[in-house]
Amino acid sequence: MGGNATGSDATVVSTAGNASAREATSAFAAIDIGSNSTNLLIVDSKGVEIVREVNVTALGEGVGKTGTLSQVAMDRTMAVISQYANLVRQHEARLAITGTAACRMASNTTDFFARVQQTTAVSPRLLSASDEANLAWHGAVASLPPIDGVTMVVDIGGASTELTIGDTRDGAAVVHDSVSLPYGVVTLTEAELHGDPPRPEELANAISIVSDAVDNAVIERPALGDAARVVGVAGSIVTIAAVELGLQHFDATRLHEMVLSRAAAEDVFRTLATEALKDRIHNPGLPLERAGVIVGGCSLLVAIMRRLHLDHIIVSTHNLLDGVIAELRATTGPVA
Repeated sequence: MGGNATGSDATVVSTAGNASAREATSAFAAIDIGSNSTNLLIVDSKGVEIVREVNVTALGEGVGKTGTLSQVAMDRTMAVISQYANLVRQHEARLAITGTAACRMASNTTDFFARVQQTTAVSPRLLSASDEANLAWHGAVASLPPIDGVTMVVDIGGASTELTIGDTRDGAAVVHDSVSLPYGVVTLTEAELHGDPPRPEELANAISIVSDAVDNAVIERPALGDAARVVGVAGSIVTIAAVELGLQHFDATRLHEMVLSRAAAEDVFRTLATEALKDRIHNPGLPLERAGVIVGGCSLLVAIMRRLHLDHIIVSTHNLLDGVIAELRATTGPVA
């Protein structure tokens, strides 16, 4: 099951070079085991991207109801991780592995992580919600120009959504605060969106519970409502942007730093939410494997933009993976 940054057909971009040059180059890799997708990033010693892959594995499928990772979901995820491990070995990269919300929620994560370690020879790190928010914020803003003001990063995941604020003034990137909403595209879809297409009352309920969560977050953390710039990351937001552009093929150069207006997000939401799955899959920019949960992603984004009175967000194709790589490079130094 291959994928690019929105989870469609596999796209692996590799830098060219002779064997001796590759042998002399240190590399770093990160695997993020998300609740909806399992993602890989490999960079060279200078931080230049060699490989970036996203595959929808739906590890968090059913975890909101059962409290456990299902055998089928774990097997599906392990198949992708095994492929990633081979790529990491080929590039002789130093590897870090992280797990997020579904792994935080499940009672059998220790057993799953043991399988991951057996396959990769690396012990996964279970990120707290705060760690996840911090890494995603740094990954998202690193490739964006600094601004004189607060930047919020909205990271819509499979089982949670993080809102994180920080600033890039004075040549330093600093996170100030974050909140994790207990809703992601998988969990919101499973809890609220049952019809095909979802019924109007289901959509209203989905948006309402996310809106209430955002309201509560802003009451507790008023600074969330005062961001000078809002950046959106991860598969759902990138997919919504791709659908808005009608992309037949994933194109990071068109998506990264794209301005996605609230009107455009609402338009994509109306289109996708009123189509049955058999029709929805034909929208350009929407990978087949995301079609079943994208309405949940739209509901989350629209609710957030409405409640925070955002007229637009900036799309970033860089995310938690980039934050993990930056941390890995900073803490380990070059590989001998």
